[in-house]
Amino acid sequence: MRENPELLNSQAIELAAHGDYPAAIACFKRALEIEKTNYLLWFNLAITYRDNGDLALAKDALEKAYYIEDEDDEVIEMLALVSLNCGAEDEALRYCAEGLELNPTNAHIWNTMGVIYFNRAEYDMACEAFEQAITINSYYYDALFNLRDTYEELGNGAGVEMCNQQMKAISINKSNGAPGTTNA
Repeated sequence: MRENPELLNSQAIELAAHGDYPAAIACFKRALEIEKTNYLLWFNLAITYRDNGDLALAKDALEKAYYIEDEDDEVIEMLALVSLNCGAEDEALRYCAEGLELNPTNAHIWNTMGVIYFNRAEYDMACEAFEQAITINSYYYDALFNLRDTYEELGNGAGVEMCNQQMKAISINKSNGAPGTTNA
């Protein structure tokens, strides 16, 4: 029986979900031996490396996915996050800008961009990015949390209170099982 990349991918995802990262990585690598130009295999391998704590290998796999498919905003979003976590803020910011050019409604990329600006103490820029993220998804708790911290830095007490109220409402809705309250 011939090995199938799709089956190996599914098996690897299942292994990774159970924390068996070495076996998952081996499955992804075997699938990539069969189908080297499948960017989703590279992307999934990168996620597994990241979850296993190896950011350098995650970034390498993401760059391969990006080389194959440079218009997938999820690949670009993950490249921005991994670059940021590797300390490459300028590179992460460049990926954010590229991702938003492709998909200006990606709230996660807006949030990542805001984090970069916040880390640089560019609070006005951070504020704009976080506000964009919650305009796109008003239930995006992480972006609200970040926006609240940014408002605190800017001395915007009314903004802080608005964020606190929205975060409280999201928490109450989550505890009541309300639909549409995920951190998407």
